[in-house]
Amino acid sequence: MKLGIVTGIPGVGKTTILNTIKEILSKENSKFLIMNYGDYMLKTAMEMKYVSNRDEMRKLPLNVQRQLQLEAAKNIYKDASSLGDGLSFLDTHAVVRTPGGYLPGLPKHIVEILQPQVIFLIESDPELILKRQENDKTRARTDYSDPAVIKETMDFARYSAMASAVLVGASVKVVKNVEGDPSIAAHQIIKSLV
Repeated sequence: MKLGIVTGIPGVGKTTILNTIKEILSKENSKFLIMNYGDYMLKTAMEMKYVSNRDEMRKLPLNVQRQLQLEAAKNIYKDASSLGDGLSFLDTHAVVRTPGGYLPGLPKHIVEILQPQVIFLIESDPELILKRQENDKTRARTDYSDPAVIKETMDFARYSAMASAVLVGASVKVVKNVEGDPSIAAHQIIKSLV
């Protein structure tokens, strides 16, 4: 199993980059899987009647978020393992900003289940991230609407990614999302995981 965890603050362009990876690998007839940690958590949270949409999850008590993280990790590992030697990509956050503080997206008990080879940090200029967030009317991200908060969150994401990588011997790679050409970041990620 080859698993790359693709992280970044909301609005940095993870989904766009992962969609580009999907296009590239589909054209190459490669065996791959793209998963979203939030989808796995949301499915469980909705089944348990904790939330009605994804953005409400960040506001849940930390103990509930931890429980949802654990269930998601088990299911993600199972799905990635079923792919054999194919490439698996997991869209998630290295940290989640909550009312109770920064919650590690990849704490010890989670990263040890997932066993990634690489943790990718997608980054962009905070002002550019703000502009992308404003243009995305499908999500409510008012808790990330200040450039200082975006910068602070990206700093915490770097610290968290490295701490998680140390636990499983993974590497950490910072990938800049260049405006207008997500294929640059997509190719860097594919090359680093193969």
